[in-house]
Amino acid sequence: MSKALDIRGLRKVYGNGFEALHGIDLTVEEGDFFGLLGPNGAGKSTAIGIVCSLVRKTAGQVRVFGIDIDRDFSSAKSHIGLVPQEFNFHVFEPVIEILINQAGYYGIPRRIASERAERNLHQLGLWDKRNSIARNLSGGMKRRLMIARALTHEPRLLILDEPTAGVDIEIRRSMWQFMRERNRAGTTIILTTHYLEEAEALCDTIAIINDGRVIEHADKKTLLTRMPRETFILDLRRPLTQLPAIPDFGLRQIDPLTLEVDLTRHCTLNDLFQALSRHGIEVLSLRNESNRLEQLFMEIVGNDDRERQA
Repeated sequence: MSKALDIRGLRKVYGNGFEALHGIDLTVEEGDFFGLLGPNGAGKSTAIGIVCSLVRKTAGQVRVFGIDIDRDFSSAKSHIGLVPQEFNFHVFEPVIEILINQAGYYGIPRRIASERAERNLHQLGLWDKRNSIARNLSGGMKRRLMIARALTHEPRLLILDEPTAGVDIEIRRSMWQFMRERNRAGTTIILTTHYLEEAEALCDTIAIINDGRVIEHADKKTLLTRMPRETFILDLRRPLTQLPAIPDFGLRQIDPLTLEVDLTRHCTLNDLFQALSRHGIEVLSLRNESNRLEQLFMEIVGNDDRERQA
């Protein structure tokens, strides 16, 4: 596979001496759905800003589809679509004009720009708002408008910086589906998000940045196999008056109709259900107590913080 983004030794030191990036290396393969995670202030937005020429780097090399941004940024930029955290469109323009004007920056003829705008607005559920003034849109609609605008020049690499922040669950799910479809169609996507269930649902590869350093970079499946245990909540069909002694599962009773259980790699859900069935306990439903990636993220970042402070 070719590399959509290749970062080597990237450093950023601000004028006050603060080092936001400590020579990070990062590779995103073409066609990947890549999650870039980290606490606030970890360096995610700085790295994205450098890739998109919004922040001047101190040292290092950045290549976009093999193009060095220092040697030919115009060509590199033509492959990038950025959806930043903050709304930065002209709020007094009609929605469709925002997209058509954006296309003009890339030399796209108005006829082609209009066709693309119509397609993207339909796909993002904004076509009936095409003539509305942007400031009158809801927060969720503005987020989707930002995505539509970033796709106007049909970039090969789409960078989404907190794209669903402040969006209700229904709209977030519809945006997830749209992002999946774009990725399946061949667009490489880099996603930063604080909703770790979002990263777990969408991303194939995960990198974690902490204090300006990449502390983890692996495919999601490999990463999740490192979890020593998972905690599940079980909803029971009938109240349980006494918790039976079932070894190996660490069962805990929350209330008569709810149990909590820790499963390790050596104990499967099937093993648990068989054990419960032998004691006449029927399970109506189960759910993870917390998002798996969130659990692992907290452990990785916490361990890194402790190691640096030691």
